[in-house]
Amino acid sequence: MNNTTDHERSAFVAKLRALGTAISPALINGTIELYKPLHAGVSSANVQITRDIRYGDDARHRLDLFVPAGAKAGLLPVLMFVHGGGFVGGDKSTPDSPFYDNVGLWAARNGCIGVTMTYRLAPAHRWPSGSDDVGRAVNHLRSSLAAHGGDANKIFLMGQSAGAVHVAGYIANQQSSEQSTSRDGWRPAGAALISGLFDTHTMEKDARFEAYFGRDPAAYADRPFLTQLVRTEVPLFVAIGEFEPVDFLRQSVALLDAYFAQHQRLPRYVQLAGNNHLSTILQLNTADTTLAAPLLEFMRSIAIAPPT
Repeated sequence: MNNTTDHERSAFVAKLRALGTAISPALINGTIELYKPLHAGVSSANVQITRDIRYGDDARHRLDLFVPAGAKAGLLPVLMFVHGGGFVGGDKSTPDSPFYDNVGLWAARNGCIGVTMTYRLAPAHRWPSGSDDVGRAVNHLRSSLAAHGGDANKIFLMGQSAGAVHVAGYIANQQSSEQSTSRDGWRPAGAALISGLFDTHTMEKDARFEAYFGRDPAAYADRPFLTQLVRTEVPLFVAIGEFEPVDFLRQSVALLDAYFAQHQRLPRYVQLAGNNHLSTILQLNTADTTLAAPLLEFMRSIAIAPPT
């Protein structure tokens, strides 16, 4: 964190490291409690927040909009965030919690319209429901952003954990080169994949995987969307925490390897030192810029003018 001493930062990182790497209630609750105080006193002044805009028919087809004051019609890029939750839980916001309003507020503070969305959950809704919901939300935004001062041609997508799976699945299914004949020519300005999973062949087949992708290998054998994902021309930003579960580390390497094989270059990539699976996204809108700095540089290189 930028305004702390090296000793304070080291002590904070030691607490994160002590939580381990397994995605457990202890890690989830412990990380949230560490980061909550860093958001204390954060103001939403000068940001107009509109809650629970419907983008589809399901009760979970809802999104929140964070518009900076004084936005001018058709000028602002957009950052749409898709939360995690192991495919079976999570929400765009939680009462008495700064998460994940912190993402929308961070976007608004940095020259964008922020969007946070919910989606249908497994096991009632399986692959590719989450990715389909990303597409529904994108289509809604494209048709409605102008009224809020947003530029429909500058929409960035960002997902964390299961949300990264859903963003990656959307890119693979609707924005890869294989889909070029069915698209209308529009594509996201970029996609940020934070602590994600990308290859159904090599993902750990735990209960969360089975809830979303199914138990029968024959059913998910045709869902290795990594192949389609790396064929996209959408600029990708990939980030992974230092203290991630092994499978997430392995999956980030698989994505980089497949992307290089396809393009003979790498996507934007950063390892977030001193971060675990959750802190990668909980840190946004705090003084810690481990993710914010490279993410903002990525977005500015494509569509966001730096402040004057």
